[in-house]
Amino acid sequence: MAIVVLMVLAATRAAPAQDSVRFDDFIGSFPAVVQVRARAVWETPSSEAAGDSATTEVSGKEISDDDLLAAAGGPKKDAVLAQLNELRAQWRAAGAERAELVQATARWTSFAERLQGRDDMGPVFLGAVRVVREHEALLRRAEARLAALEQEIQSRRVGAALEAVARNFTTRDWLVIVAYLVLTTVLGGLLAGRPASMKDFFLGGRKLPWPAVCGSIIATELSAATFLVVPALVFSAGGDMTYIQLALGTILARFLIGYFFIPAYYEREIYSPYEYMGRQLGPRVKNITTGLFMVGGILAQGARVYIAAKALQVVTGTDVVTSIVIIGVVSIGWTIMGGITTVVWTDAIQFLLFVLGAVAAVAFAATSVEGGLAAIVAEARHAGKFRVLNLNLNAREAYTLWCGLIGFSFLTLASHGTDQMLVQRLFTCKGPGPARRAIVWSSLSQVLTLLLLFVGAAVFVYYRHIPLTAPERVVVEADSMKVFAVYIVDVMPPLLSGLLMAAIFAAAISTLDSLLAALSQSTISILYQPFLRPRASDRHYVMASRVIVLIWGVLLTAFAIYCDVLARSYADLIQFALAMAAYTYGGLLGVFLLAFLPTRRDDLGLLWSVPLSMLMVFSLNWHQPIAQGIVVMASALLLIQAFRRLRPQPEKILYIALAVLLVLILSLAVVGTMPDGRPVHITLAWPWHFPLATAMTFCLGYLVGNRRPAATGNAG
Repeated sequence: MAIVVLMVLAATRAAPAQDSVRFDDFIGSFPAVVQVRARAVWETPSSEAAGDSATTEVSGKEISDDDLLAAAGGPKKDAVLAQLNELRAQWRAAGAERAELVQATARWTSFAERLQGRDDMGPVFLGAVRVVREHEALLRRAEARLAALEQEIQSRRVGAALEAVARNFTTRDWLVIVAYLVLTTVLGGLLAGRPASMKDFFLGGRKLPWPAVCGSIIATELSAATFLVVPALVFSAGGDMTYIQLALGTILARFLIGYFFIPAYYEREIYSPYEYMGRQLGPRVKNITTGLFMVGGILAQGARVYIAAKALQVVTGTDVVTSIVIIGVVSIGWTIMGGITTVVWTDAIQFLLFVLGAVAAVAFAATSVEGGLAAIVAEARHAGKFRVLNLNLNAREAYTLWCGLIGFSFLTLASHGTDQMLVQRLFTCKGPGPARRAIVWSSLSQVLTLLLLFVGAAVFVYYRHIPLTAPERVVVEADSMKVFAVYIVDVMPPLLSGLLMAAIFAAAISTLDSLLAALSQSTISILYQPFLRPRASDRHYVMASRVIVLIWGVLLTAFAIYCDVLARSYADLIQFALAMAAYTYGGLLGVFLLAFLPTRRDDLGLLWSVPLSMLMVFSLNWHQPIAQGIVVMASALLLIQAFRRLRPQPEKILYIALAVLLVLILSLAVVGTMPDGRPVHITLAWPWHFPLATAMTFCLGYLVGNRRPAATGNAG
């Protein structure tokens, strides 16, 4: 971010804004009689307001730079203060330039509007319109420079504050993290043994105990996003516990997976749910669904790694990139070491650490606040932090009972029932019975989620009694999702804070190593084994899997770094992490339902239903002109392909055309305007994206698909 800001500043310095056009210079080229008439119009007072030309002081309105740096201290205090003073001087100058341009643009606009329609002033009017456009361009450049300076000031202040907070994380705390990582690595390696075959590396020999698998599922699904962001949802202004409503749908979905999906998977010796779908619908379905998983895995888990890295800034005092690289390196090492068995056992250990960390955070707050746990409960209830039910029917709200029952049911059916990252764990059990117990008992993850929500209430009450310091306030006001990490580092006693930050490391690593194992298996299954080395030994495939883990690890790390740009379009980071999964989960679940239910359809319809389900989610998320252009072009290509391939079947072309029309409406339709004149488009809360995308995939896949012979129908 800082690099981008500096580039903008450099560009604006390299090309300074031109002065606004003077009226005398503008009118001098016209005949004298025209000049007299134009000057009369120019000097007539305008009744229109000149616009808002005021600027307000940027970040740190309540905490001055002097107070912040006095509290932060450090050897670079004077240098940082000098840099901030210089930046603020530039900001004030840029603000004055913008104010002048606002006034000039307003006057020239009023001048042009009053000339419009006068036959004797046509050339002057055209010239005035040109001047207005020049001023608008100058104003945009001035506003860009002002925004870049504001961001740079904010970045310098937050950087100084983070360094101050990070100094409270002692050497002993770092030793706790290192000891944890070493101990977990050694223990995971010992429990994993040496994988000698593909079955050992990817399925753990199908002999892992179901409680370990259950703990691994919980550790993977919670991730750093839940561990860090859920407490912040309660802590933030107006925050409450309505997030827990989403638990209703996820628990229901786990029972459906345990009693319906798992028996179908265990009928044959398969390595992924995509093999099952391919056998039911046709061989190319395996490739389609595996590709969907790969794209969705990178989007969703890369977002979660990014969230963890932002929290680790509080420990390292460095940028997000450094934290992401640390997580990536450790995760790659763990996955290469022992395959899925190492992943499961290390995840199970991390689950225990999650629970211990959350309980410790609440216990410390209770011992620090006068009145203890009772005071925390009373104050949090009085502040409205314990509100759980939201029966609002507004489809733009994410945390409602209806999103929990419907939207999150579809999300969990897709994530736990069709996503290789989690389903792969169920394949490591000894049979369908243990696998069913593992997925059903993983519903206990919602107890941990509830505990983390209570952590947020405890942190809220703690900071009401013991206010944030100046550096802590700057960090939290810039990004409230860091509040739990700040609490851990600055409030918790040494060693215990190290243990809790180790839990965050564990969450991030659990997210990434789980995905790397699944991506490696999928790549071997659809690309390496059938096309590159079809008849190699198991030992060769295990070695190739480790190399593929390394390649995917580098790609995932790169995407996690890019998430810093994508996350700015979402209300909070947990919505960002879950919304990324919606692009592919609807398609995966829709394909699975076509394979599982007695539809007797082939894979023809998936050639249109899967991309249209992804376009639907894209259309609901992005309404910028470029995004709308992408939707229009992609829709046109899909429609052209339908005419080329389905000409003898016009009714199927009609079905595809109706689906394309729906996507275009979601992308282009304007349903209102904002107070500033910007259009309002159709948007829905992210939980609704999952059932809609699933319905698009299933319904269009069924309507366009060809009927299969009864002999190849559903066996599950």
